[in-house]
Amino acid sequence: MEAASSVSPGAPPSSRGDNDEKPHGRELKRHLRQYRTWLSPHFGSLALVFVLALASAGLNMVLPMVTKILIDDILLAEGLTSDARLSRLVQAGLATAALLVAAQGLDAWRSVRMSVLNSKVIFKLRERLFDRLLRLPLASLSEMKSGGIVSRLSGDVDSLTGLVQLAIITPGVAIIRVILTIGVLVFLSWKMALVSVLLIPPVVLINVMWVRKVRPVYRSIRDDRAEVDGRITETFGGIRVVRSFQREAHEEHDHAVGHHTIIRKRLYANLLQLVVTSGWGLLIPATTLLIVCFGGYLVIREQATVGDIFAFQMYAFMLLTPVSQIVNSWNETQSALAAMERVFEILDLVPEKPDPADALPAPGRVEEFRFDHVSFAYREGHPVLHGFDLTVRGGMTVALVGPSGAGKTTVTDLVARFHDPTGGALRLNGVDIRRMRLREYRGLVGVVQQEVFLFDGTVRDNLTYGRRGATDEEVIAAARRANAHDFIAALPEGYETLIGERGVKLSGGQRQRVSIARALLADPQILVLDEATSNLDTESEQLIQASLRELLRGRTTFVIAHRLSTVTHADLIVVMNQGRIVETGSHDVLMARGGPYREMVDRQRRVMSEGLDGAAWSCEGLKSAAQ
Repeated sequence: MEAASSVSPGAPPSSRGDNDEKPHGRELKRHLRQYRTWLSPHFGSLALVFVLALASAGLNMVLPMVTKILIDDILLAEGLTSDARLSRLVQAGLATAALLVAAQGLDAWRSVRMSVLNSKVIFKLRERLFDRLLRLPLASLSEMKSGGIVSRLSGDVDSLTGLVQLAIITPGVAIIRVILTIGVLVFLSWKMALVSVLLIPPVVLINVMWVRKVRPVYRSIRDDRAEVDGRITETFGGIRVVRSFQREAHEEHDHAVGHHTIIRKRLYANLLQLVVTSGWGLLIPATTLLIVCFGGYLVIREQATVGDIFAFQMYAFMLLTPVSQIVNSWNETQSALAAMERVFEILDLVPEKPDPADALPAPGRVEEFRFDHVSFAYREGHPVLHGFDLTVRGGMTVALVGPSGAGKTTVTDLVARFHDPTGGALRLNGVDIRRMRLREYRGLVGVVQQEVFLFDGTVRDNLTYGRRGATDEEVIAAARRANAHDFIAALPEGYETLIGERGVKLSGGQRQRVSIARALLADPQILVLDEATSNLDTESEQLIQASLRELLRGRTTFVIAHRLSTVTHADLIVVMNQGRIVETGSHDVLMARGGPYREMVDRQRRVMSEGLDGAAWSCEGLKSAAQ
């Protein structure tokens, strides 16, 4: 892993793409507008939460006036008997208790409603994000690391939980409290009010300066966290490779460097936070000292009472508290906004092209599949297919052979519509497949990949992944055709055996046969076998090839395989090199022609005559033959 550059706690961290990742004002406003659309169905609940928070704050604002009355009109009042003083004291105490209980009850109600609101918004947002990720083009997904996807779905979405409270409720209520509190302070004494607010502007200025520096740091930390998480997933997914090459120390070092970078950036953010925290730590006692000193002066001059000073102290604290809440919520909002940007970056990505308004249904039978001068490039200016022309009759088995990088997998990806051609068209029964309803078209296609992927579940769950309503008889029949039933039946729980993540409890050949059975059970019209028998031993391959020859009759099949046993029975062999068709024909025709395919077969035979495993043969020899 290429670790992010480390930073000094005393200097801004240098992170990947900081210049691009700083949230521009217009971009941030756009994302906030997007977030507002997610809140719009809940404006009623949001208004209720706001009213409850305001009511609770209003009740709390009455308490200083009760304290002033308690001191001036009860404790220090002249001419009152002990019984009268005690009676008023009890009344004031009960009133205070009632206010506190009511304020806490309203606050608890607000908290519950806010939690419900957050849960609804986050659930819908995570659901939409997951749906968008599922429907992104493979080209977009291939550019993302698995750790980045997981961090957006979990950590980033979770960080948005408090955004409504931080960005709307808390500052909104706090601003109203500040205005009301300043009004009461001015009513009590405009001179002491001026003293109370004197130190607030410089602290707020410090906070604003902090915000401008810390938001890109939070964004950088989240990106680094995603990179580290992705590396962890990759390391343990390839743990056998790590151990076989004795790279544990290297992986441990990379992991430590990644975490070290994150820690240093957090330390830098914490250092900035410390400046703000220290400012508030000085502001509160300084304000208290000023009020006591200046208030004492006013009491001596008989321009204020002792109750006024106590009430002023409480109101001054109530003034600083909402200002502090505004500052703190703004600070914490920066982290949430960084998470929001990462979430909406995904939601802004264009999913797979939707079906056109006049989309056609997929045909029920494949009569002809034609590549009409097809070209394709993963990156502009770097084509991997050039002028690919091929006509395949329905029910034919087409074998694609050639060296690595010849474009075989690209061809099958186009057949499955994992990608669309950048030039030309693929036509099914004469109709461009891009004009067909994507879901219906993909229902015609079954794929067995080179790298088998099984889900963490039972054998039955994986077999029926493409056909959930299959009966037990159909499941077993498909397994038998793929030569998988016997080993499945021998498992501890048979078809209900849990096979672990990616099917780790099965051997490579067993996983391959389960994958083939899964495709067979889906009963596709078009079948893609990408290195479909490459993980089978010789005995299993012979058995499955016999059943595949019978099963594939009547289906249009595209096979990528290096083994001669897979190639010889094909109706059409397409020899490829560097994205172009070199020659086509049946096995016998191509052998008689004596071209690149014949050279490839002769190379295999020489290897086998030397006593090596036939599986060691590779199409790489075609490259030199074709040249």
